[in-house]
Amino acid sequence: MFKKAPINGNEDVIGAMSLVLYTLILIPLLKYVLVVLWANDDGEGGTFALYSLICRHAKVSLLPNQLPSDARISSFRLKVPSPELERSLKIKERLEASLTLKKLLLTLVLAGTAMVIADGVVTPAMSVVSAVSGLKIGVDAIKQDQVVMISVAFLVILFSVQKFGTSKVGLAVGPALFIWFCSLGGIGIYNLVKYDSSVLKAFNPVHIYYFFKRNSTKAWYSLGGCLLCATGSEAMFADLCYFSVRSVQLTFVLLVLPCLMLGYLGQAAYLMENPDGAEQAFFSSIPSGVFWPVFLIANIAALIASRAMTTATFSCIKQSMALGCFPRLKIIHTSRKFMGQIYIPVVNWFLLVVCLVSVCTISSIDEIGNAYGIAELGVMMMTTILVTIVMLLIWQINIIIVLSFIVIFLGLELTFFSSVLWSVGDGSWIILVFAIIMFFIMFIWNYGSKLKYETEVKQKLSMDLMRELGCNLGTIRAPGIGLLYNELVKGIPAIFGHFLTTLPAIHSMIIFVCIKYVPVPVVPQSERFLFRRVCPKNYHIFRCIARYGYKDVRKESHQTFEQLLIESLEKFIRREAQERSLESDGDDGDIDSEDVTSCSRVLIAPNGSVYSLGVPLLAEYKESSEPISEASTSEEVKSGPPADQTAYDAEQSIERELSFIRKAKESGVVYLLGHGDIRARKDSWFIKKLIINYFYAFLRKNCRRGIANLSVPHSHLMQVGMTYMV
Repeated sequence: MFKKAPINGNEDVIGAMSLVLYTLILIPLLKYVLVVLWANDDGEGGTFALYSLICRHAKVSLLPNQLPSDARISSFRLKVPSPELERSLKIKERLEASLTLKKLLLTLVLAGTAMVIADGVVTPAMSVVSAVSGLKIGVDAIKQDQVVMISVAFLVILFSVQKFGTSKVGLAVGPALFIWFCSLGGIGIYNLVKYDSSVLKAFNPVHIYYFFKRNSTKAWYSLGGCLLCATGSEAMFADLCYFSVRSVQLTFVLLVLPCLMLGYLGQAAYLMENPDGAEQAFFSSIPSGVFWPVFLIANIAALIASRAMTTATFSCIKQSMALGCFPRLKIIHTSRKFMGQIYIPVVNWFLLVVCLVSVCTISSIDEIGNAYGIAELGVMMMTTILVTIVMLLIWQINIIIVLSFIVIFLGLELTFFSSVLWSVGDGSWIILVFAIIMFFIMFIWNYGSKLKYETEVKQKLSMDLMRELGCNLGTIRAPGIGLLYNELVKGIPAIFGHFLTTLPAIHSMIIFVCIKYVPVPVVPQSERFLFRRVCPKNYHIFRCIARYGYKDVRKESHQTFEQLLIESLEKFIRREAQERSLESDGDDGDIDSEDVTSCSRVLIAPNGSVYSLGVPLLAEYKESSEPISEASTSEEVKSGPPADQTAYDAEQSIERELSFIRKAKESGVVYLLGHGDIRARKDSWFIKKLIINYFYAFLRKNCRRGIANLSVPHSHLMQVGMTYMV
């Protein structure tokens, strides 16, 4: 602070101290601990957790894959707005009806996430460099260049041990931080007693007014330094998955806040008698007898703080990947007990490289601090806006409280932001550029994924075409189960037509599998799979939507996944038979209802051949296919029970179908995957061609492919290429 507004008397010290005290009270305590922590998504915090919470209460996601059945997941816990609070309903309707508002909301979320990732770079840089710079007080021969070299070594070690996870070092973290905060409080009390206890006058906020009156513009510049006392607030919210809200609140109020205040008051008391020591106020104010132990624990605390922010970055990126806003990357789960503890190798080393570049390029600790302020304030402002939407839409509290929250905290954060932006030319622009690059990566990935999904919906095959082909699908039905992976939650994917036109035979049972992430942290295993028949019973074609929350861990092997899927399919068939016996409905009631007029009525083979409805597909194979598939289909023709059939016959029909499934499973399971190439149409705008054909294509080529996430042996895989013109 005093780099921007030098000390010209004791009143300046008291005024600056008053600013620090009330920044601590307003931002970490009032905003985060008492309000924002309660806006968690079933224990998950962070920007994307807020977005997920809003998506669950209003259809604001740009990806049109929501289903009414999603709301029946037990962890959804949807709160229907009460009739008395029409404001909530109006906001919900406005958000759902306006494409502009949906895009604006997503833009805010992506900007906030980009700032969190930038935080993951600047927090280790700031924490480690500031802690190591204490050497300049303890050893006179140490200069800034040596501080930078030692900091680089510490950062390399820090990011190298990140892969071992939090639980393995958790036993040391708690005691170390407890000793650190007690050291802050103890040194603060010592300095208050030794130097000047009159700094306690800083609790009177009038001294903030005097500070600005005396220093005017310089005081405004110093706000960027003042903010550094509150920069851990967002990490406290993003790392919420590791702790309960109440434990964080109690720890902050009873330990962290009092010790921080005492620590800063002690530094202010030291500066009252030693105004020249402002550059290294903390280390200069430590009693000489305990300097080296405190220096050691300060460096340990800096490494822990850096690790916490990096972990929060991993968590935020995983959430954004699950919601379709970040390229797929390899995620390693570092704990068998806690599913939220993850490690992303690519992100870890990428953060290390940018962090080292920042430390070596930005010459002074003040410039790093300014970069820290830019990243932190960006996240804080996005969090304020999203929590305001949560207050209006979900909490449904008094409008005066909502307005007070956004006016006070957004106004305060904008004031701080204006101060740090003024100094962006000092070198902290590197972090701003990095955040902008991350924003565009997420935006391009989301934009390309959305266009791809919309194209798949337009190109899906019609039910009329399937009926025209017949239960053998115009080809040979070979024993076995084919799991065709696609992203559609309704309809028959166009890639299935490519398999039919490419392969001489198709499996006796086809299941369209859609891996779908729903806006909840966790989906119970019993509610994971949602089944539905796609065609009449003797076609043996089903759709399975495997639903995951953004916190769910997909660690099961392909054998376990297959077993769970088949068990769920058997339960579905039994439940379907029970419903049919009660309702006495025909087969048609089980088929997906969809607007067939909006579907494609032709198949286009990879070689360019066009198969229309008028010409049965691969008709020459029909005669030869009948004897082969007779065993798999003839008994199923009998299994369609009439309305008046006895319960015994119905049970026999179920058992025949279940037996068919088991025999197909024994014959083997093959994963049918479509390798899609995304290209912009020739009549598209130049910008769209640039984004899709180059940037999005580059991201798809270099990200983790869907095959890697399945952990399936190559002998069980079958792929067909397809080009999507978007």
